[in-house]
Amino acid sequence: MLEFNDYPPLLGGAASALGSTTAFAPTSASAQPATTPSFGPASIKDELLYQRATQSYLWALPLLNMRALKEASEAKFGAGYNVLPIWKQRMSAVTLVTTPNSDVIYAMGYLDLKRGGPMVIEAPPGLQGILDDFWQRPIRMVGQFEGRDWSGDVGLPGPDKGKGGKYLVLPPDYSGDTPSGYFTYRSRTYGVFVFWRGFFQDPKQLDAPVKVMEQTKIYPLGKEASATPMQFPDASGVPVNMLFARDASAFEMIKRAIDDEYVDPTGMDMRGMLAAIGIVKDKPFNPSAADRAILDKAANRALEMARWTLVEDLGRRPGGKWYADRQWINIFPPSPGTPEWVTSTYTDIDIRAGFFSSAYSTSPVMVLNVPGSGAKYPAAFKDADGDAFDGARSYRLRLPANIPAKLFWSVTVYDIDTMSGLQNGQRFPSLNQMDKPAANPDGSTDIYFGPSSPGVGKNWLATVPGKSFWVGLRLYGPEQPFFDQSWKPGDVEKVK
Repeated sequence: MLEFNDYPPLLGGAASALGSTTAFAPTSASAQPATTPSFGPASIKDELLYQRATQSYLWALPLLNMRALKEASEAKFGAGYNVLPIWKQRMSAVTLVTTPNSDVIYAMGYLDLKRGGPMVIEAPPGLQGILDDFWQRPIRMVGQFEGRDWSGDVGLPGPDKGKGGKYLVLPPDYSGDTPSGYFTYRSRTYGVFVFWRGFFQDPKQLDAPVKVMEQTKIYPLGKEASATPMQFPDASGVPVNMLFARDASAFEMIKRAIDDEYVDPTGMDMRGMLAAIGIVKDKPFNPSAADRAILDKAANRALEMARWTLVEDLGRRPGGKWYADRQWINIFPPSPGTPEWVTSTYTDIDIRAGFFSSAYSTSPVMVLNVPGSGAKYPAAFKDADGDAFDGARSYRLRLPANIPAKLFWSVTVYDIDTMSGLQNGQRFPSLNQMDKPAANPDGSTDIYFGPSSPGVGKNWLATVPGKSFWVGLRLYGPEQPFFDQSWKPGDVEKVK
């Protein structure tokens, strides 16, 4: 039987790890064996299962990530189109979810168009939101509005322009009449992710954005009068693990998603990959103990591959770094440059897998490069010397004066293993403009990272010895100096 190595983590030394664990290394012509090696049927079978499972995990990461959000949320807060959990006091690190933003108000809901049919979403005025399908693709409008195509964005960046409006979301196989009076969208999956974000000016005054979100109404088309009343449970401070698995149970979650979802004719080849590991819609999935051990290793290795792409490989690609002389990674590089990672001829599966291994949700405004619009998300996975961050060391990030963010900026420290907010003992693992951080005499802002405070009056995000981390910078409404690079953040430097 084929033996699988216990692969070491790829992060922080990927080249050596890959070099030492390659199972079938290429050799020169002169080094080829005289006879073709013979593999027993069990070896081939196990290798095929491992490879099919690894690639299936990478392909399905957007779906797996979203399914984990849905299942954890519904188990903790309740299920139904009428349930919209809101993090009314912001999202702290007790919510385990990939790359959350602690500096806005979040609301996240999950619709099932297979059971509920077409759904109406009444978006209130002043909202900023996203509608994604369960592959985390922005849902597209049917036809055009005001002479242009729309997808995903709701509220301020969407067709209602922040005035509020009624959005009708159709199932992928809907063939009935489409009434007028709505912004009508057609999802490519039965599952729909409703993701609202609200901004605040004062961290002590959060009622206003919460009240906006609580004006949301969701109900089946034509059934407003009989709809189940909306519920807005407060998710703040509630421990909940919304992370996807990195073992064989991930494939069980994928199986549940496949059973619930629409069969997209364009996805038959990859469904064939799933079938090769035993996952077929509406048929039992019962891997043997031996196969389950292989699936454990495949899931773990696939996630390592995806994280390696994000942390190590992306910065080597054209446009993968924001600055040639700094470590800041552009998680939405100019190629493909779309929220679905689709080029004119293919989908960049590697970059997509890297993103969804560590984050969730996309929309057109996230890749927009227009001053004053959208947001930018520079990410530092390494310090100024190119080293992985060490939770036992101290670091400093200097942001020059006049940070070019029309709305606000923030800095967050994340756990490199879970990609969630670092559980560092502070109320939030972030610092934002609304916190009014201390500035230097020249207007620049220093933020320190480390296991102990750098001193009274200094801006500090705590780290945890024994845990590596990474740093995310957010600029909401990035202005021209960010794009022309007349303003550049410093690297995160070791404090000597």
